Amino acid sequence: MTQEILANTKNHMEKSIESLRRDFSTLRSGKVSVSILDNIRVSYYDTPTPLNQIGSVIAQDASTIVITPWEKSLLKDIEKAIQEANIGVNPNSDSESVKLFFPPMTQEQRKEIAKESKAMGEKAKIAIRNIRQDGNNHIKKLEKDKQITEDISKKSQDDIQKLTDEFVKKIDEMVRHKEEEVMKI
Repeated sequence: MTQEILANTKNHMEKSIESLRRDFSTLRSGKVSVSILDNIRVSYYDTPTPLNQIGSVIAQDASTIVITPWEKSLLKDIEKAIQEANIGVNPNSDSESVKLFFPPMTQEQRKEIAKESKAMGEKAKIAIRNIRQDGNNHIKKLEKDKQITEDISKKSQDDIQKLTDEFVKKIDEMVRHKEEEVMKI
């Protein structure tokens, strides 16, 4: 019974780490990545649709992204969605595609993005601690209901704490790595 709770707790913590990875992928580092556009939705037949589902999105070089829609009529909608997303560039359109030219990042922008990555890391740590609390509450309930002994309860809570420490350490490493990546010129 406690093994199920432990496995469930670990599973939830791994999902928090994955969520942090997705969040980090939306941050710009030295080289531009198409994942910076992941959160942009374009109205496609009145349905908010991700950019990569209505056309090809490629990083042409370190500072340029090219979006070529499957339907040319979507060019204006794509431009509008990018402008509303406020990702720091203005879309340039020809009759075939939309190009995004990202200027080199200033030191100030790099520091701001590093700060954002720290904040994302803190949010992930809070999620991990909430998951720990959830797991511990389940264990305490089992003990209260006399389904497990006090010793098993204590050991299970210690195991959950070890898991928590392990995942918090992973988050710290991820944040440090992201900061290094962003600050590298």
